[in-house]
Amino acid sequence: MGVFREAQELDVPVKTAVLIESLPWLKRFHGQIVVIKFGGNAMVSDELKRAFAEDIAYLNLVGVIPVVVHGGGPQISARLAELGIDSEFVGGYRVTTPEVMAVAKEVLTGQISVELKDLIEEHGDLAAVLDEGTFTGVKRGVVVDGSLVDIGRVGDIVDVDPSAIRSVIKAGRTPVISSVAHDANGEPLNVNADAAAAALAVSLDAAKLIVLTDVAGLYRDWPNRDSLISIIDTAELTELLPSLESGMIPKMTACLDAVNGGVAKAAIIDGRTPHSILLEIFTHSGIGTEVVPA
Repeated sequence: MGVFREAQELDVPVKTAVLIESLPWLKRFHGQIVVIKFGGNAMVSDELKRAFAEDIAYLNLVGVIPVVVHGGGPQISARLAELGIDSEFVGGYRVTTPEVMAVAKEVLTGQISVELKDLIEEHGDLAAVLDEGTFTGVKRGVVVDGSLVDIGRVGDIVDVDPSAIRSVIKAGRTPVISSVAHDANGEPLNVNADAAAAALAVSLDAAKLIVLTDVAGLYRDWPNRDSLISIIDTAELTELLPSLESGMIPKMTACLDAVNGGVAKAAIIDGRTPHSILLEIFTHSGIGTEVVPA
């Protein structure tokens, strides 16, 4: 309740200014889909998870349509360690044997999705878990020292079926979806959650994609913190992409793919800041880095 207590102490004019600043953005996003990729520290901090769920409930109740996509690498690693199963990585990708895939699916859909749904539903009957049928993928390998290496049940998304998601939205609930795809034979694949969120945003004709990270945004010259970029267009981002830190590349690629695919805007924001989603959507300055068409 700390945030609410602090808000109660604000002067009335300040409260009024904060509320009225949201008006044009409420008008802009009312009835529009916003795809939100949940990740980073926000997934492991109980305080941040609860703040995230409050933001999602708020969006739903004011008429914005949030759709949540998440991964869960650290949680998968922790569960594998509990079970005594080694985690092996090749070229930055987890080697996903059928045994590892079963654990990943259990964690992603049976643990993280359900916990998020339950937190959102502390504010009403507002969420539903979708555990399969949305993403179709194909297996992929990874090139190491010039050779293609098999990394198991890891894939790339080739198709999105949004029909089940639209049914959940029509019922007034927020879909919560994990980064599990299935191949043509119905076998599960672990796919990148940033890429999944981007593909879903394009398929749903979303008004915006938001990706939660553990940094304040995109830096032109990391680690120079004065080089934070507030807004960047797709042409400039395409040029900048090869020079980025490896961890930032999939997130910015997701933003780029979404905007190139017809999503009006995409943003990466600092998920370590409580209620960062509301700040991004309902304030003039936003928070983080926004990607727009060239």
